[in-house]
Formats: sequence, C-alpha cells, structure tokens
Amino acid sequence: MGEDARRGRLLELLGPLITAEGLDLEDVTITPAGKRRLVRVVVDRDGGVSLDDVAEVSQAVSKELDETDVLGGSPYVLEVTSPGVDRPLTEPRHWRRARGRLVKADLRDGSSVEGRVTGVDESGVELDGTRRIDLVDLAKGRVQVEFNRADDDHGEDLDGDIEDEG
Repeated sequence: MGEDARRGRLLELLGPLITAEGLDLEDVTITPAGKRRLVRVVVDRDGGVSLDDVAEVSQAVSKELDETDVLGGSPYVLEVTSPGVDRPLTEPRHWRRARGRLVKADLRDGSSVEGRVTGVDESGVELDGTRRIDLVDLAKGRVQVEFNRADDDHGEDLDGDIEDEG
C-alpha cells in the first residue's frame, strides 16, 4: 500500500474514532523516521484541545493502530497534536476558531485582505466588523502572529468587556 493510500485509510479509520471523542480530525501525515514511521494526527475543536484530550486520543488511536494492519506491521511513533498557528484556514470551522484573531486572507480573484475576524457563519466571514467575505470567494487564510495584541494592552477582551486582572 502506497503512502497516499495508507493516509486515506488512516483518515477513514481514525475519523469516527476521533469524532467520538468530540474532536475534529484535521490531518494525518506519515513521515519516514529511520526504521520507523512518524504518524502525526492533528485534532482540534471549538475551544481548543487540552493535554487530557491529547492523552485520551493518543491512547485510543494507538490501540486502533495496533489492532489493524493499516501500517503493515511496521514500527511507528505516534504523535497527536493540535494545529499550529500556521495552519491554513480553509473550512468554516477553521475561521470560526480564528474569531478575534488577525488574519490575512487570499481571495479567489488573486487579491488579498487583512483584518480581524469578528464574525463567522456557514456562508461567510466578517473582518473588522465591516467587511463580509463569502466563503466561496476565500481561497485560504492564515492567522497572523501578534506579539502585542490590542486587547492585551488594555485588559479588554474582544467583546469590549474589562477582564479581571486581580
């Protein structure tokens, strides 16, 4: 079985298992690592993924992989992780999870826009509370790294409420 077919089989095998844990399976990659393979499983959900979530999913995935022949009996190292800031925003759930973050979005017409995600629904994204972009017009987006977010400077969250600093 080739690596693409194996990846497809892993997505098919692990998707329901991870969904049952209340998470979304974002990606599976298989990378040669010496005599072993590194199997990286990327999971996410609204509100983020905790270390306990990762531990539970790791155990369930490891058990499933050990009980099947999808890896051909070859030794592997399993890594369960959440997506990094460099993950492309391509699905409505990615945009929803980026709410409040500064993003740069590439549009299908070749242009790009930048702004803070202030609203998301199943058909579009709102940037800076003023510009709405339909999902069909978005090619992909990326969260921009901010070292000094405006809401961090003033103790305010994105809804304008004052956070308790005590």
